[in-house]
Amino acid sequence: MQERIRQAIRARHFNVTNHADEEIQNDRLSLRDVLGATDAGEVIESYPTDFPFPSCLILGRTDAGEPVHAVWAFDDGTGIAVLITVYRPDPSRWVEYRVRRASS
Repeated sequence: MQERIRQAIRARHFNVTNHADEEIQNDRLSLRDVLGATDAGEVIESYPTDFPFPSCLILGRTDAGEPVHAVWAFDDGTGIAVLITVYRPDPSRWVEYRVRRASS
C-alpha cells in the first residue's frame, strides 16, 4: 500500500481531509513536510479493514528531522490516496515513535 500511496502523491492524485488540514495547521507543519515524510517514511501500523478504504499509519520525518505520523487511505478504484490525519507523535505514548506504549 505504501508504494501505491507514494505513486499517487508523486502523480498529485491525493486528497487531504478537512481534519488533516486542520491538524497540519495546529501542529505547525506544512503539506510539503507531510508529503516528504510520507515519501521517505515507513508503515508502522496497517488497517486493512478500515472503511471505506484500507489505511495505514506512516512514520516519517520532516526536513528538520522531526517525527510525523500520517494516516493515509488508498482507493484502489480511483488510484487516489487520502490523507486522513497527521500529527506530531507524543513521545510519552510511543516507543521510538514506532510502537504504542501500553496504557497505564
